[in-house]
Amino acid sequence: MKTATRLVHAGRDPARQQGMVNPPVYHASTVLFESLDALERAAANPFEGVYYGRNGTPVQFAFEDAVAELEGAHGAVTACSGLAAITAALMSHARQGAHFLVTDNVYGPTRKLCDGLLKQLGVTTEYFDPTIDPEALEARVTDATRVLFLEAPGSLTFEISDIPALAEVAHRHGVTVMADNTWATPLYFKAFDHGVDISIHAATKYLVGHADAMLGVINCNEAHYMNVRKTAAGMGYCAGPDDIYLGLRGLRTLGQRLPTHQANGIALAEWLAAQPQVARVIHPARADHPQHALFARDFTGASGLFSVVLAPIERDRLAAMLDHLELFGMGFSWGGYESLILAVDPNRSRTATRWSDEGPTLRIHAGLEAVDDLIADLAAGLKRLAA
Repeated sequence: MKTATRLVHAGRDPARQQGMVNPPVYHASTVLFESLDALERAAANPFEGVYYGRNGTPVQFAFEDAVAELEGAHGAVTACSGLAAITAALMSHARQGAHFLVTDNVYGPTRKLCDGLLKQLGVTTEYFDPTIDPEALEARVTDATRVLFLEAPGSLTFEISDIPALAEVAHRHGVTVMADNTWATPLYFKAFDHGVDISIHAATKYLVGHADAMLGVINCNEAHYMNVRKTAAGMGYCAGPDDIYLGLRGLRTLGQRLPTHQANGIALAEWLAAQPQVARVIHPARADHPQHALFARDFTGASGLFSVVLAPIERDRLAAMLDHLELFGMGFSWGGYESLILAVDPNRSRTATRWSDEGPTLRIHAGLEAVDDLIADLAAGLKRLAA
């Protein structure tokens, strides 16, 4: 089946729920068993079927089945946020003395996890340039290296790693390849086809799509699925059933929403690139992106998130632009139907590379509004900045 059809039908089984189109939301903790034999069978296999509310309910299993099918995973594990999904994935490989290789453009809270909790547990994290060549990466692999963690692409500065080549190096040394695939979603980057073993999504963003739920999901190949599931369960992670339901509902329209995010994002990037106040636009789908060839080779589309660097200006002029935008909100997420803009300083979360642009960097999420209205809002903002 084509992707649009799978988005509608994956994870659905109306015959099991009296013909209802959508699975009901189960608010559950205790599960009752009809006999001692049934209870003991469930206790012996707590990850098969319904056992306890924290271990999952039918609506969670439906969501996991749907997401895993879309990305071609063996199985999926739900968590209560994108960060929780990243934490469970990394903790599944955390050991005293372990060495993790992590791309320098990684999501900020991922870095805090590596430099905080994981360091306290005896894990050493080494950051590397996301554009590193395979030979240079291989020189960093040691006998203690357990994880290669990538983003596809980085969600502030949008460098794209050569994931298949780096994954090949990792696998030669028995290293597990993890990738944060939130930006592209399973629709625009097939992580497992490019050498990834564990693909992580902040489902809060495009999968939910409406800025009203916290949710994460970890897609795994067969070799890593049960380890990740047991780790998430052992840490007590469980997503709220209402949030899971919203994730499943959002999934049904992802195929219609994401192309609009893409089209609006590209249109905004093209318009911004022509403005005199703009030093450069950073969008992987543009031919002037440094790794555009990798994007064209490995990705089938772009989402609505990109960055723009302005010419150097004073802070009060930047505030004049941002404070009075009517359609672009300022907030710390993306992937919803609404447009967002955020002033960021990439150097605050880099150690292996240096962000050298002198002007302010703005991260823009193109929502589902009419693109002409979004352009008019930005044009008015740039006019205030110039004044």
